[in-house]
Amino acid sequence: MESYEELLNKAYESIKVVESNGERFEIPKIEGRFEGKKTILTNFLAISSHLRRPPEHIIKFLTKELATKASIVGERLILNMKIPSKKINPKIEQYVNEFVICQECKKPDTKILKEGKQSALHCLACGAKHVIRTKI
Repeated sequence: MESYEELLNKAYESIKVVESNGERFEIPKIEGRFEGKKTILTNFLAISSHLRRPPEHIIKFLTKELATKASIVGERLILNMKIPSKKINPKIEQYVNEFVICQECKKPDTKILKEGKQSALHCLACGAKHVIRTKI
């Protein structure tokens, strides 16, 4: 029968080492390609579900910020213009900072509440509420 120390060492060896920067929330990066004059974002719905926001809200923001039209086909977002990912990723980060991350505790556990004519970002972690822009 193996000793406690040997069993403990065996358990430590089988543990997977987590390699991260300590943040539990990372902003996902866009994966896409060009087809003719269009940009196809293949992981758009995955990003939308990761951010816990409706795809329509993110599309509205992106189309205004990137000055283009967009449509969802299946699980892909099609932008009617060639736009490199180095221009799209900062816009996703801007969206996250404005509509996902709590300004008080910096956690992503938030939801958007409509209060009359205003929209507010309600943090489920700390309970803070911040008014956000209604018109995107």
